[in-house]
Amino acid sequence: MLDRIDQVVLPGDDIRDITEKDTNQVILGPGLRREGEKVLVIKPGLLKRKDPGVYWIDSHQKRYVANRADNVLGVVLSKAGDTFRVDIGTSEPASLSYLAFEGATKKNRPNVNTGDIVYAKLLVASRDMEAELVCVDSYGKKAGLGVLTGGGYMFNVPLHTVRKMLSPDSVLLSTLGKSIQFEVAVGMNGRVWVRARTVKETICLANAIDCSEFMNNSEIEAMCSKLTDVLSNF
Repeated sequence: MLDRIDQVVLPGDDIRDITEKDTNQVILGPGLRREGEKVLVIKPGLLKRKDPGVYWIDSHQKRYVANRADNVLGVVLSKAGDTFRVDIGTSEPASLSYLAFEGATKKNRPNVNTGDIVYAKLLVASRDMEAELVCVDSYGKKAGLGVLTGGGYMFNVPLHTVRKMLSPDSVLLSTLGKSIQFEVAVGMNGRVWVRARTVKETICLANAIDCSEFMNNSEIEAMCSKLTDVLSNF
């Protein structure tokens, strides 16, 4: 069953033979689509699987397609009535209600301005509907979401780099955290926000994340060691 996992697949390939043998409930992620009894690949890349039965295509892609429950980084473009319009890198802006913040009421409105960077979760994501964001978790708590204040730097990376950073096997963020104090927000839409103690450290962190795209864990650890030596000389 797993002989095609981590192998290259092309649009039009039917991976039904793999999913039908899976004993878990199959969940199709980005790059896969069900048509009748077929499970078709709709973009080229590596076929990936994780427990319990989640399949997706890992490909080099910069254009983000909204997926429900993804955490994303967006920029507030404007306010229309009680709704904010937020650029999340998709073809159309997403909407964010002022009530979609922890503790928000009609009298206690969040302080959100045009140009602010927000870390939010996609509540609605469909090719037939406008994407809708919230800045609370399923319990109505902030949980790290909301407007990112206090400076920081946001930049773009390929989507597969984001998935690599968030992988349990990745050592990038943990290794960087051993020598540098910083905050980071990683969006599944290919945007990363970092803030360190100084501008130099923030720029070095951004460069390290950008350079890690094609590195393995040992190369990442070597790069972080050199970065620590460089910063210690400032």
